[in-house]
Amino acid sequence: MWIADNWKDYEVIDCSKGEKLERWGDYLLIRPDPQVIWDTPKTHTGWKKRNGHYHRSKKGGGEWEFFSLPKQWQIHYANLTFNLKPFSFKHTGLFPEQAVNWDWFSEKIRTAGRPVKVLNLFAYTGGATLAAAAAGAHVTHVDASKGMVTWAKENAVSSGLKDAPIRWLVDDCVKFVEREIRRGNKYDAIIMDPPSYGRGPKGEIWKIEDMIHPLIKLCTKILSDDPLFFLVNSYTTGLAPAVLTYMIATELKPWDGTVDSQEIGLPVTESGLVLPCGASGRWERN
Repeated sequence: MWIADNWKDYEVIDCSKGEKLERWGDYLLIRPDPQVIWDTPKTHTGWKKRNGHYHRSKKGGGEWEFFSLPKQWQIHYANLTFNLKPFSFKHTGLFPEQAVNWDWFSEKIRTAGRPVKVLNLFAYTGGATLAAAAAGAHVTHVDASKGMVTWAKENAVSSGLKDAPIRWLVDDCVKFVEREIRRGNKYDAIIMDPPSYGRGPKGEIWKIEDMIHPLIKLCTKILSDDPLFFLVNSYTTGLAPAVLTYMIATELKPWDGTVDSQEIGLPVTESGLVLPCGASGRWERN
């Protein structure tokens, strides 16, 4: 398992009975987590002194309950700054476990010794985009949600990357890649963080089990002759790391590289254990 253990502004303090207690900077949040199926004693004072609590509804969805939490605040990771706010379906605008991937590909970009063009698909609020740009890459950031792209731009400004070479696009990821193939555009690295289920800007339906492999296949057509890395993230429990390895290894066979896929996780302070948070498949050039 790859563990995101370099955070200072974030931690999973404890987790029990379908919920996790987290510290986001100066604020404590309780949010649901389907992986937390154990029932251990909630002895940490934070369980009672939380600033925000997202309650799941048995009918689906849920709602936030707030106790002295600002509408927006910031946390930092290395030289990056993220603007957080609680919004729909338990989210805050950041997946902290992805920091373990940011560290991995940032090192690859910094030591490449050449200009690197990165494509970030389903790019959300820009964590991977900013990490890649801060490491020196030219980044194309694509997400179907205009609101998420606006939020990502705000994070870029807060991180001192307002003038970094980032191209911001509100677009359906599959259609964008198809157009890039026709244009003959190429990228040295591709990152994709697809949702389990989603809709494009014109109502296009995305279902990961049906569409992830065709998209990986499509993306190989816009890889440069000397690609640096290819990263696929999955939060769908049915997609085991071995499945990611199989798909990536099959489609990137023409290039000389190595694939490794693992669960990614966050350390839990109270227990010393690690909370699993999905999986990542990484291909890198030999």
